[in-house]
Amino acid sequence: MRKYFLILICFLSTGLNAQIKNPEFRQMLDSLYQKNTTPLISIKDFLKLDKHNLYILDTREEEEYEVSHLKNARKVGYFWFDMRKIYDIPQTSTIVVYCSVGSRSDKIAEKLIEAGYKNVFNLHGGIFEWVNQGHPVYKKNGVQTSEIHTFSKEWSRWVERGTKVN
Repeated sequence: MRKYFLILICFLSTGLNAQIKNPEFRQMLDSLYQKNTTPLISIKDFLKLDKHNLYILDTREEEEYEVSHLKNARKVGYFWFDMRKIYDIPQTSTIVVYCSVGSRSDKIAEKLIEAGYKNVFNLHGGIFEWVNQGHPVYKKNGVQTSEIHTFSKEWSRWVERGTKVN
């Protein structure tokens, strides 16, 4: 059964990557997602989700989150992630995790699934693709910004829009 699930994820990630315009970024994501185990959700499908029972978890670190994040995202971090940060989220809720491109968020999603959460998805392309598609991001104080933390100078090449901060 797990074998078929992994095949399905690989198939879906190929279709999801069709949305990514930058061929080098798409190739990097293909390589990255081959190792990931969490179901991916496209930005298009994410935008269609019912916001009523949706939790968005930012798995990046504090300084990245403070520069910008998705609206209503809860910072849970990666290195110091603690399940107590999500104690109030019902296990039947829809949870979308993201980071810069999807590696760290996949690891956190695995922990959530292992803890019994049923509807956990990794945002395809992470916040980089979110910004590349022209969607808004917000500072810690809730004000919309054009800034995006690029994790490192090397990774900044995947961000095509906005003001890069690292």
